[in-house]
Amino acid sequence: MVDVSEKNETARTAVAAGRVRMNAETFALVKSGGMKKGDVLTTAQIAGVMAAKKTSDVIPMCHPLMLSAVDLDFNLNEADCAVDITATVKCRGVTGVEMEALTAVSVAALTVYDMCKAVQKDMEITDIRLLKKTGGKSGTFQRQDA
Repeated sequence: MVDVSEKNETARTAVAAGRVRMNAETFALVKSGGMKKGDVLTTAQIAGVMAAKKTSDVIPMCHPLMLSAVDLDFNLNEADCAVDITATVKCRGVTGVEMEALTAVSVAALTVYDMCKAVQKDMEITDIRLLKKTGGKSGTFQRQDA
């Protein structure tokens, strides 16, 4: 693990996004709340928050962080029959929260897949990426295509 003991504590934020593509039938069931396993988006939101909090348990070289906020937003993209997921993670610390935001999006997407797989097995989890990060020595990163 990298030694961060000499770094300055700053406010840090990271925003990540991803997408789950599905067919029209699956999308309609997600939208209507008709999946047998229950409310897909609420369950995925809880899973994403839990994942962000546990990132250092699953990514070997990540530092455990005291997160101050984790927010997941889900957009039902009817044109593409997709669930677009955005995670924003914040903390005040000596290392960034990019991995926590990316983990939140990834696990939320996997949860959408898990809750829908009885209806459709060929869904696609795509476009997981960091959109923005602020704070720390390296300053602000803003993805150009975001």
